[in-house]
Amino acid sequence: MISAVVFDVGETLVDETREYGTWADWLGVPRHTFVSVFGAVIATGRDYRETFQVFRPGFDLDRERQARADAGKPEWFAEDDLYADVRPALTELREMGVLVGIAGNQTLRAGRILRDLNLPADFIATSDDWGVQKPDLGFFDKVVEAAGVPASEIIYVGDRIDNDVAPAKRAGLRTAYIQRGPWGWILRDAPEVAELSDWQIRDLNELPGIVGAEGDLV
Repeated sequence: MISAVVFDVGETLVDETREYGTWADWLGVPRHTFVSVFGAVIATGRDYRETFQVFRPGFDLDRERQARADAGKPEWFAEDDLYADVRPALTELREMGVLVGIAGNQTLRAGRILRDLNLPADFIATSDDWGVQKPDLGFFDKVVEAAGVPASEIIYVGDRIDNDVAPAKRAGLRTAYIQRGPWGWILRDAPEVAELSDWQIRDLNELPGIVGAEGDLV
């Protein structure tokens, strides 16, 4: 049975198009150019942060985040950056009696923004809250601890194999790979998707049916 569903944040719940655009603006790079390089970096299996190095060698993401904040241009997202299926899917899961969690590699500021959105979730946590980042298995130990149920009863939902599906699987969780965002689309045909994810979905509204079917098998 599935007792809990825990969601990654970027490109799982939040459409990060706005944020990619603001980084391009910060770097003084045309938005379509930034996005093109971003996609190429992902497609070749490199760390997405190498994108910034292309345009500004020696770029330090944490330092530049602070510089943006100091300039009055901090990271930011709002209700209209949520994918349309987020509230309906999370609400239906909770109505089924499933614990809903949100946990991703995000800053303390992003965590506050998420909480202010009053999403239908039982807990919201970020890597900065926990002091450990994906793909470290310690992050998923925290997920299990927060959920309060065995790892085998948790589905972790994410758009990345390297940061989400593979480490969650190693930690004993069930996994759902959502095909959206840069990683979800560019790497959708990678063999690891079928090998490591228990389910491949295109819409979060598929999850209540998956949870219900698993319960019927018990």
